[in-house]
Amino acid sequence: MVNYLNYIPLKYPYTVDYTSEVIYSSTAFFPIWAPLDDFYVSLQHAEYEIINTGNLELKTKKTNFSNYTIESLSDHHFVASNVPAIKYEAYTPDLKSLVPIYKVAMKRFSMVGVDGENNNWADFGKWMYDRLLTGTDKIPQTRIDEVRALTAGLEDPIERAKVVYKYMQDKTRYISIQVGIGGWKPMMANDVDKLGYADCKGLTNYTKALLEAVDVPSYYTVVYGGNAIRSIDKEFSSIEGNHVILCVPQEDENIFLECTSQTSPFGFTAGFTDDRDVLLVKPEGGEIVHTKVYEADDSVQKTKATVVMNETGSISAKVNIATTGFQYNLHEGIENKTERDQQLYYKEYWDNINNLRIEDIAIDNDKENIIYNENIELNSTNYASKSGTRLIFQPNIFNKVTSIPPRYTERQLEFKIDRSFKDIDEFIIEYPETLKIEAFTDSKSVESKFGVYEFKIEQLDGNKLKYTRTYILNKGDYQKEDYKAFRDFRKKIVKNDKTKVVLVTI
Repeated sequence: MVNYLNYIPLKYPYTVDYTSEVIYSSTAFFPIWAPLDDFYVSLQHAEYEIINTGNLELKTKKTNFSNYTIESLSDHHFVASNVPAIKYEAYTPDLKSLVPIYKVAMKRFSMVGVDGENNNWADFGKWMYDRLLTGTDKIPQTRIDEVRALTAGLEDPIERAKVVYKYMQDKTRYISIQVGIGGWKPMMANDVDKLGYADCKGLTNYTKALLEAVDVPSYYTVVYGGNAIRSIDKEFSSIEGNHVILCVPQEDENIFLECTSQTSPFGFTAGFTDDRDVLLVKPEGGEIVHTKVYEADDSVQKTKATVVMNETGSISAKVNIATTGFQYNLHEGIENKTERDQQLYYKEYWDNINNLRIEDIAIDNDKENIIYNENIELNSTNYASKSGTRLIFQPNIFNKVTSIPPRYTERQLEFKIDRSFKDIDEFIIEYPETLKIEAFTDSKSVESKFGVYEFKIEQLDGNKLKYTRTYILNKGDYQKEDYKAFRDFRKKIVKNDKTKVVLVTI
């Protein structure tokens, strides 16, 4: 049932007062207290109380209480009054890291009649393995024989895992299913094999069963999936996570598999499950580990171009964009667009180029090496501005930073850069023999705690110039006092990306 109030306020601010009652059939999903649940929403009064008539053993955790006026009336009774709204600011961390939260979990709980013990993550993971996963991984002998035949002769377990992962992707598809012990128990692997579809739990469990058939160990893994980086709380075991992936353990670095995607490369997690704490569900119990962190050198975009400019300032160019890591994630999927949508994509991507015409698009998605290659041929009329006998143009044609973070008179919140990346650009620009270079800035370099930026322009033989550029952004948690310096860093990049070259008639 949904109640909807169509209210048109006559004045601001206004207050909505409502009461709701929720009856839970499970003690596993113990409600937490998070009185501020969004930006721009102030709070007049919020109260939380646990009445524990059965004297059940609880575990609790307070977060960010000291930053707010919260009255503690008893061990589990809190009142928050007249809390002002939090105004969102650019690069603000996740709201949950800023607001007061009171977490509660029962040390002994029941999920739809399935009892469990939860003193720590080891206990909770043991319960998951014993009560949710055990007995769900049976697959037909014909399927076991099939994957063993596909991997015959492959000594390296990772190579066998790659074959099995591709087999699973080709055979299954994802649908959302929220049934089975509170939506936490996966479908039987046998059923997934027969039907060819399942949710993240079922597909992960099915892939795990396939890998077991070819002697590759793996662990069912609970995670918070999403572009925003959110970790499972390693200090407080409870029902957490919104997604499941599969871990293939390795001594140097664990490999994580996204089993719901039919297109993801083997072991690729950037953009959805990267750089966060997750729960491995092992036979002996749960273990918190961290997924792969994609550093700047892992998330690289290399843009190379050869450009020919004529006397009127029009250009024709061949451009190659090769991306890895998180930047691969940003580009991957363009090959699945229609030709019209691809054209629109590149015209928006290069919206700094007037009168852009895309002549040819060729995309190679190298999933083995996880490199996304885009090859584009294009032209543009009057890219350079003509002024008398001069042509004036910006040599950074294909990878320009144009936005500056907003300015705040006094920033209130700390800020966060979630992911690092590196851009490397190299453009060879050939201009007419009837022109010569009159003026240009040969190089600039900017360094800060937030990253590095530099460009260089060189005059080459045969009426050509070479423009090279590197931009590295560093992930990190930064103090609010650093925001002005970060904004200044970006302003300098925007300014230098607009550097000009002046050509003049000989």
